[in-house]
Amino acid sequence: MRIVVTGGFGFVGGRLAAALLARGGFRGEPIGRLVLADRIVPRESPLPSDPRVQVVHGDLADRLDEVFAEPVDVVFHLAAAVSAECEADFDLGMRANLDTTRALLEAARAQSESGGPVPRLVFSSSVAVYGGDPALPLPPVVDESTLPLPRTSYGTQKLVCEQLVADFTRRGFVDGRVARLMTVTVRPGKPNAAASGFLSGIVREPLAGLPAVCPVDPGLRVALASPRRTVEALLRLAEADRGTAPGQLTGTLPVNLPALSVSVAEILSTLRRVSGDAVADLVTVSPDPAVEAIVASWPAAVAPARAAALDLHPDPDFETVLRDYINEQTPPPS
Repeated sequence: MRIVVTGGFGFVGGRLAAALLARGGFRGEPIGRLVLADRIVPRESPLPSDPRVQVVHGDLADRLDEVFAEPVDVVFHLAAAVSAECEADFDLGMRANLDTTRALLEAARAQSESGGPVPRLVFSSSVAVYGGDPALPLPPVVDESTLPLPRTSYGTQKLVCEQLVADFTRRGFVDGRVARLMTVTVRPGKPNAAASGFLSGIVREPLAGLPAVCPVDPGLRVALASPRRTVEALLRLAEADRGTAPGQLTGTLPVNLPALSVSVAEILSTLRRVSGDAVADLVTVSPDPAVEAIVASWPAAVAPARAAALDLHPDPDFETVLRDYINEQTPPPS
């Protein structure tokens, strides 16, 4: 069993890799090799020390021969340029998100057409595929039958990739599964270039004693998922059998991962209630129209039926998300 995680040292990818190593198997078969492909390999990561891990370091489009040098059974394709990056640099987004994904699909196709295994491919798409249009406003609650009308280059690139995965699956080149991720919060470490990054920053920085800026109206509602629930969902989607029974994956439609719908004001009030005024007062509301336009174009509420059929459920409330993060950042007693 050889599993590939692109973006394997990223925030979600690293957690997914650690979860796979801890489980030791996939669908009852031991994991012989876990290939982590990424442009950046942090020195402090413990993952490369595991004898099952193979590191592929560099631009994914240039390393696909190495990734597919031996048969690949499963691919989690998480590597991507994020939302604000793609708005600032159109060519970067097209290259990193669209061109690289197509190249990965073609490498998987070459393997299956040459008699190798048909790779099971999980593609991490985004709730950013949705958006409102003057002729067709975004409904209050979206599901997989809602017409995607992305309002960003990032969302457009993800939507095109969804269709490529579906067609490669229809043709039998891959067994593709598309997971539309919600905004994953709270992310530790340094801020990234995602337009939604402030949703982690307004929690992470104050808890570290640092000031943070909220660039949107606190009344704005957003769809969130904790890192733990996101990784659980990716693994469940990857391992699901195809079929119509409960717990099985029906058709080739994407799966909107479970979402906690919450306002920014609720996030801030939860931070105040749990961590105190001194922490919460480090957040300043200073609207940024460019950021707000991107984040406000995404749906704030997602119908749960397709995810629930896979026994996937959202975080119960933001306090649970916050306390999970705080507990994770607290070192165990020596």
